[in-house]
Order: sequence, then structure tokens, then C-alpha cells
Amino acid sequence: MQESPTLSLFAKSVSKAPLNLREASASLLPPIPLYRSILRAHRYLPVEMRSLGDDYVKAEFQRHKSTDNPLHIIGFLSQWKMYLDAIPKSHDSGAQWTGRKLDQTVFEKMSNEQIGQLYELMHATKEIWKKPAELESDAKNSLADTEDNSVSRGRNNQ
Repeated sequence: MQESPTLSLFAKSVSKAPLNLREASASLLPPIPLYRSILRAHRYLPVEMRSLGDDYVKAEFQRHKSTDNPLHIIGFLSQWKMYLDAIPKSHDSGAQWTGRKLDQTVFEKMSNEQIGQLYELMHATKEIWKKPAELESDAKNSLADTEDNSVSRGRNNQ
């Protein structure tokens, strides 16, 4: 029986994955050096991305500080190591870096809590990446709203 090309590609990809915790942990960095390396790599990102990234990394590492389950720890560290490998390592590439799309299989495996966090992150990043014209428009609208409120309060007081 002849082996199909997709089956052989699948078998090759499975065989490259770590088979046990010991093999998986061999390619990982310990938590503190990984944390520091990520924050150092963020220096090459634009200021807005760096600020958001630093805050998020700090919060996630703090949130997972007390995790005892070795599988959760390995999963956490391996995902952050993959992130570290993906972000730029120089000022030239950092200015143009836009990230990458989330893989559909990863999205399907997320818990409701993780999807909620992703949704909150999406809204936080939309505020940061507004164009200058949008920011001016928002500022004018909020200024007009406060003026309208103060005028209406003045009428109510008379």
C-alpha cells in the first residue's frame, strides 16, 4: 500500500514535536530569563506596542506565578518562547512588525476565559492604533459633549 503525501507530512510534523515533558523542557527557557528576554525584545517595538506588550507580559507572568501543574507550566513557557522567537530582534524589523494571524486550531482550543481575554485585548489595541484624524475627531466630540452638558446644567440651575 502506498503512503499518501499528506499522511507522511503529518507523520513528519508529529515526530518533530516533543514526546515527553523532559524533551519539551529542554528547549524552554526558565521563567525569569524568558520574562526578561521578552521585555528586552520589546525594546525594538514601536512605543505603543511596547507599552501594551510589557503590561500584558507582566500581568500574564504574575497571573501564572502560582501554577503548580507541570503541563500548564510547560504549555505556558512554550507559548511565550514561541512568541519570543516570533518578535523582531532589531530596530529595523521592529518598526514594521505587525504580528501574525491567530491559527484557527489554536482559537478552537481556547477556553471561554481565554476568548474573553482575547476580546478585551482586541478592544485595548483598537484604542492605541487609532489614526490621528480619528483621535482629533474623538477629542472634538468629547469636548462638544462636555460643553453641551455644562450648558444644559446651567439651564437647569436657573
